[in-house]
This record gives sequence, C-alpha cells and structure tokens, in this order.
Amino acid sequence: MRGKNDRRWRVADWPRLGLCLLFALTAVAQQNPPEHPTQPTDPAPPAAQEQKGTAPDHHISAEEAKQLLGAVDEVLKFDSKDTGLAIKTEVKRQLIDRDKVQSYIEKQMREDEDAQRLKNGEMVLKKFGLVPRDFDVDSFLVQLMREQVAGYYDPQTRFVNLLDWLPPETQIPVLAHELTHALQDQNFGMEKWVKGPNHKKKMSPAETIADDESSVARHAVLEGQAMAVMIDYMLAPLGKSLADAPQIADAMEAGMSQGGDSPVFNKAPLYLQRVLIFPYTYGLDFERALLKKGKSNAYAGVFKRPPQNTREVMEPSVYLAEEKLAPLNPPDVAATMGKDWEMYDVGSIGEFDVAMIAEQFANSAISKTIYPAWRGGYYYAVRKKGTETKGPGDLGLIFVTRWAEPAAQATFAKLYAESLKKRYADVQAVPPGPAPDSANAAVLPTQWKTNEGNVLVETHGDMLVVFESLDEASVAKVRAALIKP
Repeated sequence: MRGKNDRRWRVADWPRLGLCLLFALTAVAQQNPPEHPTQPTDPAPPAAQEQKGTAPDHHISAEEAKQLLGAVDEVLKFDSKDTGLAIKTEVKRQLIDRDKVQSYIEKQMREDEDAQRLKNGEMVLKKFGLVPRDFDVDSFLVQLMREQVAGYYDPQTRFVNLLDWLPPETQIPVLAHELTHALQDQNFGMEKWVKGPNHKKKMSPAETIADDESSVARHAVLEGQAMAVMIDYMLAPLGKSLADAPQIADAMEAGMSQGGDSPVFNKAPLYLQRVLIFPYTYGLDFERALLKKGKSNAYAGVFKRPPQNTREVMEPSVYLAEEKLAPLNPPDVAATMGKDWEMYDVGSIGEFDVAMIAEQFANSAISKTIYPAWRGGYYYAVRKKGTETKGPGDLGLIFVTRWAEPAAQATFAKLYAESLKKRYADVQAVPPGPAPDSANAAVLPTQWKTNEGNVLVETHGDMLVVFESLDEASVAKVRAALIKP
C-alpha cells in the first residue's frame, strides 16, 4: 500500500541499505553454516560479534580492511556464476563510517523527489490505524537503518559500501547479497527497472494505483534474489545451495520477523515491521518457488516478466499461472466530490495490505484465510480545499477492495468495522437505514458515528467500500461514481 504522495509504502524507493540483514545473519549463524574460503579462519558467528567491533569509536584494522575490500572481486564472481548474470564492469568499493551512513540516509530521505510522500503517507497510515498517531516514522527509519545497516550498494554511484566498524566475517556474507544488486544493476538498470515501464513523475490516480503494486513486487524480486544468493554463498563450501537447505531460509525469515536483538525494530508498529521485511521474506520465498523451475527463470527470466503485484509475490503459483486481474477502473474522486475537496493521497490496497490489516485488527490465522481472496483495491485520502492537514482527523478516506469469495469479504468487513473502536476515541453504531440508491447494493450499509465523522462499511457485489470522515452529500456522489447500475 503506497500512494502518489506516499513514500511510506514504497520500500522500493527507500535507501537500499541491507536492512535487516543482521537479523538474517544471526539466524543463519544459529544454524551453524559452514566457513567460506574468503572468510577468516575460525570466525565467530555474527551473533557473537555484538560486543566485538560495534562500539561507536571502533574501526577495523588495516589488515581487516584490506581483506574485506579484496573479497569483492571473488564474491562477485561467485554471484555471477550463481545467478547467470554477467559481470560487465568492475564494482567500485569503499569503507565508510557510521556518520557517513547516517548522512547518506538523511540525504536520501531529504532530497529524493518523493520525499514528501513519506510525510503524507505517514498521515494516511495513522488514519488507517496502522501506526500510532504519536509515532514518528521518519525518525524511526533513520534510527533503524543506522542500527541495522550491514553494508549497501548505491546504484547512483555504483559503489558497494562496506562498514569500517564491523569485522570481515560479518560483512563478507553481506557482500554476496549486495553484489547481487550490482549485477542486477549492470544487466538491467536496477533503479529504472524497479519503477517499471509505465512509471512517470506525474500520473493519474488510476496510473498511480497500478504503479504502486508493481514497484513493490519488483523490489521483492531484487531482494529475494540477493537473499537466495547470500544463502548459496554461505552453503557453497558444503557443495549445497538454497534448494538443498530450505531450513536456512526458514531460519532467516524467522529471524527477520522476530527482529533479533534490534530494540528499534522491535518497538515499531506491526505494519512497519512487516513492510520493511516484506521484500526479504516474501521475496525469498518467491525466488525459492521460481528456482524449482530453473535458475534462468529465477534470475534473468523474472526481470523479463516481473510479478505485477504483491499477490503474485505472496503466492508464486499465481505468478507461474500468469493470472490476469481485471482493472478496477477507479473514478476521479476529487472531481466527483466537487470544488470544496482536493486530493491528498491515492494509492493501492494490495494483498499484502489486506493481510496486514487483518492481522493487526484480528490475528494472523484469520489473515491467512482472508487475503488469498483479494482481487484488487485502492484508497483515496481527501481534505477540504485550502486547509492545512495537521492530523489524521483532517482527512476523509475512501477505501475500496474487490473479493473473489463472499465469505472472505464478509469477514474482512466485520473485522474492519470492529477496528473502529481501536482507531477512534468515540464510536457509536447507527441503526441501519434505507438502502443506498443503487441497484447493485447487496446489503444495507453499516454506519457508525465517530469523533472524526461518520464511517460506512458497504458491500456492493464483489466490492467492499468504506467511507470515513465524509459528509453525506460527498458519500452519495462518490458512491454513485463507484457503483454503476
């Protein structure tokens, strides 16, 4: 879920910093992976390095730096052989300190053309109730990246950046991950590819909604491939690979989901935790499924036919079956509502978003029974024209999802309605009134009064439509545009 003015969902556009790789490496260390020839003899596992080499004023020795920088070429050759992606040029490398890492993070978040998206998106997250209203997403991201970065490839400078405070035995496996990004970049132009052929600076709401899911799915390909190669690299001394040791991937995913020993990550809202690790966990599972069809399908092949949405990443069988979802054709909500309203944000509601809403406001078991029935979704956030948005209460929300199974649709509608008590300070049910003026209205709407205006949860055929904090006249206009006779 991300929108036109929204960086929060756009994992694909966040700085590519090896996020959560320390979690993953700790999980692998607990599975006793073999020693690799490029690593120092008798290395301590990453988990044991917590006290060694992590003090703010610590720097690795000149000999360790030489060993680490020198490993780049050998690891790059391994990655190329493992993926089938050609080495087209030498990869530049450098050591950087903590201050340079933080400066890079802050610069990316400040100067990126989509920087305002993070601010607007944070407000919409809070309106949905997925992030507490007093939570600062911007500060959280900087703190987490500073805490968990384990090296990164910068596609703008084409440098692989290694850390001058972590020992080589911790960073060399990360090299296998980050140098996969270098190969992806050399062969397919990573930044351009992840945005897709239809991405442009100014897009209509319908184009933005379609672009949202595509870019997040493509980013999962990038990270899933890099995770798979890292596992292959660590298992190579045993003559094994990811296909032979699925428990290693399972341990990595569990380690990342649990947050390891990361205080910053563990204190984050559930949605942010999941959206940050989505490309790594689901991306890895996606690659595992494709590898069963052959390496050419899992690497170069998927660049030529990338997944279109989070559904295809979460359910690789759907991707392999080449499912085609009918477009939702959303209306121009801002124009429909009239001159008193303006668009604040618009974006997709993907299968991943539905899964997370269900997990947060119900539980993971219910979520798993619901999200496979998702078949499309989007949201519009609007505000009164000429007003400053000081908080989520200043926004109106239209939230549309399409479903393949009525039972899943009804379950999601119920749990979303029940979530209102957790999201608003004052919630009162309104007795059902006359059916809306629509021949396609399958059931009466359910309505509540809250301290931020009315909320309606309506079922119209295979569509579930939610209106929040909008006046009756605006709801009627948008409903008429959404539900065609």
